[in-house]
Amino acid sequence: MVKIGVQQPPAALKPDKDKEKEKAAGGDGVAGAVLLSPGAEEPVPAAQGRRSSLSGVCYLTMGLLVLLLGLVFASMYVYRYFFITQLPRESVFHCGVLYEDSLYSPFKGQLELHEDVKIYIEDNYEQINVPVPQFGGSDPADIIHDFQRGLTAYHDITLDKCYVIELNTTIVMPPRNLWELLVNVKKGTYLPQTYIIQEEMIATEHVSDMEQLGSFIYRLCSGKETYRLRRRGARRRISRREAANCHRIRHFENTFVVETVICQKS
Repeated sequence: MVKIGVQQPPAALKPDKDKEKEKAAGGDGVAGAVLLSPGAEEPVPAAQGRRSSLSGVCYLTMGLLVLLLGLVFASMYVYRYFFITQLPRESVFHCGVLYEDSLYSPFKGQLELHEDVKIYIEDNYEQINVPVPQFGGSDPADIIHDFQRGLTAYHDITLDKCYVIELNTTIVMPPRNLWELLVNVKKGTYLPQTYIIQEEMIATEHVSDMEQLGSFIYRLCSGKETYRLRRRGARRRISRREAANCHRIRHFENTFVVETVICQKS
């Protein structure tokens, strides 16, 4: 029997391929070791910090929005249930005003005008009742200023006729402003002494469709002859022109008295 032995080559005589494998594995014989320079490390903690700060900003913003909405709803609740509910007790006023009419009654001095005012702030309209005046020359009337429709209706009680015209916001105070004015002068019997202005109107066409005027004016004028009015103009009263077939209504929804002259077409 012949025994054949194979001698292992020494480490110095390893093939070049084995040496290249060792270099690829680690160079110094440490298998699978990868060395990274300090500058090549990933900044994991910094990225996590940014995410945390962004999350905090989002939560803070959401919290502020919720707080703001809560304040808005709380304000609406307080206004509706603690302020508006108290208005009906003070929204009906019996008012009087002293004024001077230098042309119509120059020797009578101050004149006195009374009226009852009902203010409906939520419905945004005013209702005024002018009784028969003491001095004469003016008709008693019921008046509605509807700020939702932008219309004013005069019911001349003497004639039992209604007249409708566009609301003149330069003369008529809105319900909120008028309410504040009357509350402020409620301690006295009369408003401060004031003056009178005049507005002249001409009756034009007959109104057949009453529903288009809104529910407030409909209740006032239903079953009565109703006419549209065309305004000639409003100005500070200095002189008075006599006009045939005209009726006058004196009232106030501001700090001055208004004489509304309604004339029929001649």
